[in-house]
Amino acid sequence: MSTTDKNIIDKLGWLVLMLAVFFVVLAIRVGFIQSIEGEKYKEILSQRTIKTDTIFANRGNIYAASGDLLATTMSKYTVRMDVVAAHQNGMFDKEVNALSDSLSAMFGKSSAYYKNYLKTAKRRKNRYLFLARDLGYIDYARLKTFPILKYGQYKGGLITEQRNVRARPLGDMGVRTVGYSDYRGKVGIEGAYINYLKEKNGWRKKQKIAKGQWKPINDKNEKEPEDGRDVITTIDVNIQDIAHQALLSQLQDFEADHGCAVVMEAETGEVKAIVNLGKAANGTYYEKRNYAVYEAQEPGSTFKLASLLVALEDKKVDTGKVVDTEKGVIKVYGRSIRDSHRGGYGKISLARAIEVSSNVGIAKTIMNYYKNDPQEFVDGILELGFGDKIGIPIKGEGEPFIPNPKYVKQGDPKSWNGLSLPWMAWGYGVKVTPLQMLTFYNAIGNNGVMVKPRFIKELRNQGEVEQVFEPVVLKERIASEENVKKVQAILENAVKRGTGEKLYSPNFSMAGKTGTCQTEYWTGNTQYVSSFAGFFPAKNPKYSCIVVVNKPNKYKGYYGATVAAPVFKAIAQKIFTSSLQEQQIALADEVLEASVAKRYQQTEIDQKEHTQMPNVKGMALMDAVALLENRGLKVAVNGSFEWVSKQSIRNGVSITKGQQVVLN
Repeated sequence: MSTTDKNIIDKLGWLVLMLAVFFVVLAIRVGFIQSIEGEKYKEILSQRTIKTDTIFANRGNIYAASGDLLATTMSKYTVRMDVVAAHQNGMFDKEVNALSDSLSAMFGKSSAYYKNYLKTAKRRKNRYLFLARDLGYIDYARLKTFPILKYGQYKGGLITEQRNVRARPLGDMGVRTVGYSDYRGKVGIEGAYINYLKEKNGWRKKQKIAKGQWKPINDKNEKEPEDGRDVITTIDVNIQDIAHQALLSQLQDFEADHGCAVVMEAETGEVKAIVNLGKAANGTYYEKRNYAVYEAQEPGSTFKLASLLVALEDKKVDTGKVVDTEKGVIKVYGRSIRDSHRGGYGKISLARAIEVSSNVGIAKTIMNYYKNDPQEFVDGILELGFGDKIGIPIKGEGEPFIPNPKYVKQGDPKSWNGLSLPWMAWGYGVKVTPLQMLTFYNAIGNNGVMVKPRFIKELRNQGEVEQVFEPVVLKERIASEENVKKVQAILENAVKRGTGEKLYSPNFSMAGKTGTCQTEYWTGNTQYVSSFAGFFPAKNPKYSCIVVVNKPNKYKGYYGATVAAPVFKAIAQKIFTSSLQEQQIALADEVLEASVAKRYQQTEIDQKEHTQMPNVKGMALMDAVALLENRGLKVAVNGSFEWVSKQSIRNGVSITKGQQVVLN
C-alpha cells in the first residue's frame, strides 16, 4: 500500500469519526431538547402560529322608563396606515392623490395637506401613520372604501383599532345621574349597578395560515362572551327635558353658579327627572356634579314647615295661634333675626307666618315653646326623617346635620349654643341635601307617607325581567292626618297669597314653600341659595318637585320666589300641559276607535244587505233601479210609472249577482 493510499484512508477514518461524534452530539442535543426544553420551544412555536383572540361583549344598557336609551355600548374605531406596505405593493404612488381627495372630503382639511402628509410618511417609512380617531361604524365603513385603504391590511396598509365605549344617545341630559364606571370612578346609576351591567368577554384560538392570515381553530368559541344585563330606570325623558330646559334658562338669566331640580312621583317615589347644572369657565352650563344628591347645605325657609309641624305634633300650638312679628326684627344673644318685609307683619297667625315666610314669627314661636327643652324640638325634627341619609344606591349622598343639645354633655359645645334653637327654626345651622328635603315635602303631599326616592324600576336579562323594584316606605306616617292636612292647606295658600303668589295660576293648582338662605356671609361677600319645594296639583298631587339655585347674581335677584319658584312653575305647567295633551290624544283615539268600529259595523250590515233583496216599493223608479243595480241585479221595468208599486223578488229573499228582478 502506497503512502498516498494510507493517507487517504487515515483522512477518511478521521472524517468518519468526526461525523460519528457530530451525530452523537446531535442526537444528545435533540434528546435534551425533547425531554428538557421541548415545552419551551413548543410554547414559542405556539405563540408564533397560534393566538388567543378576545371576543368583546357589550355592557348592559340603561333605559328610561319609556324605553329610550340613556346609555349603551358602541364601537369606536381608530384608523392608521402602514405606508411602507402600501408602497411595496405598488398602491401608494398610483392612488395617493385619490386618497388625499377622499380624506379631504371626509375630514375637512385640504387635499394638498393630506397629500403632503402621506408623502412625508412615505419618505420616513412610517408604518403606523395616524388617520382618524373615534370613528363611528358608518364613518369607519366609509373610510375602508377609500383608495389604497380598500385593499386591506396587507396591500393597502390599513390598520384598525376597535374599542367599545359608552354612548349616551340623549347627550348629556342627566349624565351625572345616569353615571359611568371607569377610570373616573363609579358614579350614578351605572356606578351603583356596575356588577349587574358589567360584561364578560369571551375568547377563541386562531391559527396562522398562508399569507399571514388567521383562522379559528374550532367552530365554537372556547369561551362565549356574555353581554351585561339591562337596567330600566324611572326617568321620564319628556319630564327630564322639561326640567333641564327650565333650570338652564333660569341659571343663565341669573348668572348663577350652579343649581339642581328634581321631580318625583308622589305616591311611588319614582324620580322622573333630576337635573344638575354647574357653570363652566366659559359661562356655559353642564352636568358638573350631582348637587341634588351630594350637596348638604343650609336650606333656609323651606325648613320652617318642618319646625311648624313639630310644634303641631307636640300640641304646643295650632295653625291659628297668633304670633307678634313686632317690627320685623328681634335680637337673640346680640344677633338679629329679620323679616324680608320691612316693618314686619304685625300680629299674624302661624299659618300666615309660614305663608309669608316670617323669620321672626317662626323663630319666636319655637323659642317660646322649646327654650326649656330644646331636645324635645330636635327629637321631633329627627322623627321627620332629617337626621339620617335616605340610603339611595347612587354613591355620594351628602351627610345631613342636625345640631343636638345632647352633644354638649359629650364635651362638644360647638354643636349647640344659645343661637342653635332659634336659628334651626328658620333653616340655619342645619344641613340637608335637596333630595332629602324633597323627600320630606313629598311625604306632606303624599298624605304623610314618606317613600324612598327610587331611580330603578326593573333589572332585565336578555329581555326577561329578573327583578322589579317596588316602592319603599321609609315612614308609614310622619305626622297625624289632621296636621298633614293643615300644612297642605298652608302650602297651597303660600302659592295663592303668600311668597309664592307669582306662581299662582287659575288653570292648575300648586302648593309649596319658598326658601332663601344666606351663605358665605363670613367672607364679607354674602351669597345666596334660592329654593322652592312643593307638589302639584295641590289636591291629590301627582308629582313633587324641588328647585335649588346657588349663588345667583344678587344684583339681579336672589329670593326663592324670584329665582327658584319660576322654575318650579315652568316645570309644573309644562308637565300639566303635556299630560292634558296626552289625555286629549287618548280621548281623540277613543273617538276615532269608536268611529272606526261604527263604520266597520255598518259595513257588515251593508255587506249583509247586499246579499238580500231590499224593499223598494214606494220608491222613485230611478232611485230603485240605481239601488238594485249597485247590488248586481239586472232590472227590468214594466210600465212607465214614476213610482214602484211591485217587485218580482220579495224583500229579505237571498239574491245573487246577475239575477233579474222586475219592477212594476
